[in-house]
Amino acid sequence: MGLLDNMKAKLGPAKGKVSDLAQRHEGKIHHGLDKAAQAVDKRTKGKYSDRIQSGTGKAKGAMDRLAHKDDAAPEAGGTTPPPGAGGTSPGAPDASRTAPPPDASRTAPPRDAGGTTPPDDAPPPAS
Repeated sequence: MGLLDNMKAKLGPAKGKVSDLAQRHEGKIHHGLDKAAQAVDKRTKGKYSDRIQSGTGKAKGAMDRLAHKDDAAPEAGGTTPPPGAGGTSPGAPDASRTAPPPDASRTAPPRDAGGTTPPDDAPPPAS
């Protein structure tokens, strides 16, 4: 029996316990993830809101998979999607969120024919 087989055999019961705990305390776990995400978002002053939201969604999805791993089939009524899910497929843009308008006062630096930005002390290109 190899090392990997030994590890799987020893961790099997623990995985079942973790799955059971995740299923029993699903609401508390989701609340804790939301609370942590809000705290981090507040500390970063919204600078990383998209990444925080994405990470929180992935963590909730992983927790849901762990908690409902033993469920053979979904219930006939289904479950309510989490707030903000909107029923879209993963990876689809959320219609309630829009990109900020581009800043009209900023322009891209000039580029040479090769597509690179010339150094500040370079002479202007000949026309």
